Amino acid sequence: MSDIYRVDVEITAPIYDTEVTSRVVDAVANIFPTADLEEGFGEVRGEAHALDHFSDLLHRQEILDTARGEFFSNREGDTVTFALKKQAAFEDRVNFSVGEPDELGEISVRVRVEDPSLEEYVDHIAPPTEDGRPVDT
Repeated sequence: MSDIYRVDVEITAPIYDTEVTSRVVDAVANIFPTADLEEGFGEVRGEAHALDHFSDLLHRQEILDTARGEFFSNREGDTVTFALKKQAAFEDRVNFSVGEPDELGEISVRVRVEDPSLEEYVDHIAPPTEDGRPVDT
């Protein structure tokens, strides 16, 4: 990647009394391995400045169109928010949480893009597809 991106990613996941803290931390770290994670009272918080591994998972799972739909339907200005299921994340898989909240809680993600535009960054991490294959934009 030769472009320079200015991106702030905030990650939050609740830790319920029935959960093992280290497993929740591992779930977040599986999806966002470059995030600086902190355990707080009842939650894990993290901050990152890239989504390369997340993008790799989207490509590997062939869910680029789903991801793009989630990003653009949850957009506000230069920011997108979305939620991921913890159990899937623990297994190093991306599964967007839509509709009813998951019983184990969700990993909440807020991505703010300063440079380039949000659309360009989304095209970088989850490019448009044609017949299920990424196309160059």
